[in-house]
Amino acid sequence: DPAMTILALDLAKSKSVFCHFDTVTGEVTFGQVLTKRAQLRELLEKMRPERVVIEICPLAGWVHDLVQELNIEIQVADPTQDAWKWKNVKRKTDEDDALKLARLSALGQLNLVHIPSPKMRQWRRLIELRHTLVVERTRCKNRIRAILLQEERNWPAGQRGWSQSQRAELKNLVRPLVECEGTELWRGVLGIELRHLEQIGALVVEVEAKLDGLAATDARTVLLRTIPGVAQRTAEVIVTTIDRARRFKTARQVASYAGLTPRRFQSGQMDRQGRISKRGSHLLRQVLNQAAWMAVRWNKHLRSVYLRISGGVAARRKLAIVAVMRKLLVTAWAMLRDARAYRPPRVIPAPVAA
Repeated sequence: DPAMTILALDLAKSKSVFCHFDTVTGEVTFGQVLTKRAQLRELLEKMRPERVVIEICPLAGWVHDLVQELNIEIQVADPTQDAWKWKNVKRKTDEDDALKLARLSALGQLNLVHIPSPKMRQWRRLIELRHTLVVERTRCKNRIRAILLQEERNWPAGQRGWSQSQRAELKNLVRPLVECEGTELWRGVLGIELRHLEQIGALVVEVEAKLDGLAATDARTVLLRTIPGVAQRTAEVIVTTIDRARRFKTARQVASYAGLTPRRFQSGQMDRQGRISKRGSHLLRQVLNQAAWMAVRWNKHLRSVYLRISGGVAARRKLAIVAVMRKLLVTAWAMLRDARAYRPPRVIPAPVAA
């Protein structure tokens, strides 16, 4: 980078440490500032750095917005990268963190993180809340099944166990916990778990109603739903994760951002690829996996990709479904980039298994 002054902030909940670094003279100034909007604004207006560098953390969103309001360049770094890791060091302080952040920024060796707009961040948070509630609902159902199993009571598998009639039968087994004694305590525990399940279900309905309203007014989500096998929940996760499609230059960058590219191990004459990196959003990979299995059923092109890679061999099914996930994501990215509805490509016939 050309000569500039960099202000690196090691953000903390109450007080943050800053490092003012001059890339020409190498002069370094350290200090502390309260992690409040007014105090940070005052610091930035006083020092007027040409670039501000911070780590990704829960505070990064509003700090990023504040720096942008002052028309100052900002970089948000991923501290999990190899260059940032602290190994075999005798000292590690907040000042060391800030100085290292500034120096890596000056050398252009930071792995930068994209910060979406406040509106997009709020939408992401609502999607993540729904995912958390759905996971907790599943855990609650599993705990109820475990209670019934311990009491030697068989229960229908899958969704059949949660029909209206089955729920009514469950309620007949319940007793108020204060009235349960001895070997009947399980009935009281069952009642509490059932109430918890009903509360979570009501919250899921409330959150999904709001998400449905947001998705209905977003042209990008409507666009992605033209892909056979892609439902609304998958479309909204892809839209909020990719955010601005044109920030990616190639399909490989998109796949790498989602953790769907293989790891590479190269040394001397040895050069091999391992499993996918699994970096980035776990939720994105999860919904892509679910959408990929649906697309294999309803999307002719993606089914041909699956059959071509799996070759009818059961051991290659996971490898094939990862390829379908990547193809699905890249297709969605291209559609968002060009603002164009889905157009099925020509289907290449799958090889016939011997």
